[in-house]
Amino acid sequence: QVQLVESGGGLVQPGGSLRLSCAASGSILSDNGWDWYRQAPGKKRELVAVITGGGERRYAGSVKGRFTISRDNAKNTMYLQMNSLKPDDTAVYYCVLTQYGREYWGQGTQVTVSS
Repeated sequence: QVQLVESGGGLVQPGGSLRLSCAASGSILSDNGWDWYRQAPGKKRELVAVITGGGERRYAGSVKGRFTISRDNAKNTMYLQMNSLKPDDTAVYYCVLTQYGREYWGQGTQVTVSS
């Protein structure tokens, strides 16, 4: 059974940085695709960043140049480094692992950007 646990969320001032982590437990393949989504109050869930099994990275236009997705296969962990945070980045952030065509979701971690 695959389980994902996110951490690293919190309250940060505009312009600040946070690093989210997503640790996977269970039988994890090293060539999985990982995603970060976010959902702000009253808004649709948004795909923020993708890292494929081959290491290709893609970002939503709203975060490109500010966020960096990465993975450590030895630790079965994915990261999202978020810099130059804006109030519009406030949301619950979810990590998603896709393995054998099935999606596994974390419980979400709150990120609040406010002065």
